[in-house]
Amino acid sequence: MKNLKGIDKLIFLINSVVATVLLLSYLLPYVAPKSFTALAVLSLAVPLLIIVNLGFVLYWFLKGKKQLLLSLLVLLLGYSYVSSFYKFSSSSDDVSDGNLTIMNYNVRLFNLYNWIEEAQVESKIIDLIKREQPDVVSFQEYHPHENIDLSFYKYKYEQLSGKRVRYGQAIFSKYPIIDSGSVEFPKTANNAIYVDIVKDNDTVRIYNVHLQSLKIDEDVENLNTEDSERLFKRAGETFKMQQEQAELFLKHKQSSPYKMVICGDFNNTSYSYVYKEIKGDLVDAFEEAGSGFGRTFDFKYFPVRIDFILTDPSFTVKRFQVVKKKLSDHYPIITKLSLHK
Repeated sequence: MKNLKGIDKLIFLINSVVATVLLLSYLLPYVAPKSFTALAVLSLAVPLLIIVNLGFVLYWFLKGKKQLLLSLLVLLLGYSYVSSFYKFSSSSDDVSDGNLTIMNYNVRLFNLYNWIEEAQVESKIIDLIKREQPDVVSFQEYHPHENIDLSFYKYKYEQLSGKRVRYGQAIFSKYPIIDSGSVEFPKTANNAIYVDIVKDNDTVRIYNVHLQSLKIDEDVENLNTEDSERLFKRAGETFKMQQEQAELFLKHKQSSPYKMVICGDFNNTSYSYVYKEIKGDLVDAFEEAGSGFGRTFDFKYFPVRIDFILTDPSFTVKRFQVVKKKLSDHYPIITKLSLHK
C-alpha cells in the first residue's frame, strides 16, 4: 500500500476484505450448516463476491497497478469453483435418436395470487411447455389450477398438500411411469418425489427435489425492511433444515437401482454444502453444456442459480438452456440428454 495514495488506499483495503471473504467461501461446500451456520449463509453472496473481485481486477488493471494480483490470484485459486458462475461453452442441439429432453420449473402456483401483474400467466406457462416440448417436466410449487391442461402428457405423478390450496411437486412424462414415490421432509410442505420412466429399453429414475425455501423476496428493496439479524438467523435455520432434508434424500438416492437425473429447486447455490452432497458424482447439466450466467432465479442485482438438473455421468449432456421468460420468480431450465455415450 506504500505506493497508493488517497482514495486508492481505502479501495485496496476494501479489496483485501472482499478477496479474503471469497477465499474463505471456497470452504463452503465442505462445511455442514449444522456445524458452522454463519459460514453456510455466505453461500448466497458468492456470486456477488465473484463479480466484485472481477471489478477490482479491472479497476487496478486500468490504473496499471500490481494490486490487481490480489483478486486475480484468489479467482485463479478457485478457478473450478468460480467457473460454475459463468460458462463460455455453448451446447449443441443434436436431435439424434436416444435423446431425452427434461425441463425443470418452479411455477410458483401458476401465479395463483397474481404476483406477476399479467393476464393468463398460467396459460402462457402451458404454451411455453408446448413450444419447448420436453419429454419430462419436473414442477416445484405445482398447483392443479383450473386453467391448467397438461393432458398432452400421458403419465404423471404428483404429491400435493394443503387444505384450501393444494400444491406441491409433480412430474409429467411422455413415457410410461412404472414406479413413483415421495421422500417426505418433516415439518414442511417441501419434499422430494421420483418416477421411474421407461424409454425404449432404458429405465431412468427422475427425482424432483424441493429443499426448504429461504422465503427471501427477489426485490432487494423489500429485503431492506427486514431486520438484518432476524434475516440472518432465519437463513441459518433454513440451511440447517436443508441439510437434514438433503440427508434424508441421500439415503433414498443411494438405494436407487437405476441411473438417475435429479431436478429441483435447491433454494441454495452451487457453492453450498447441500448442492455438493446431492450432486455427488453426478454431472451438472449447466456446467457441461450451458452458457452465460445460468441465472434461474429472478433476483434483481446479481445472477443467482438455485435450480439444477444433475445427470448420471454415463449420459451425454447435449444441450442446456435457461428459458428467459418471466412467468414465475424462477426461470425454466431444459436439458437434452443422450442416454448412451
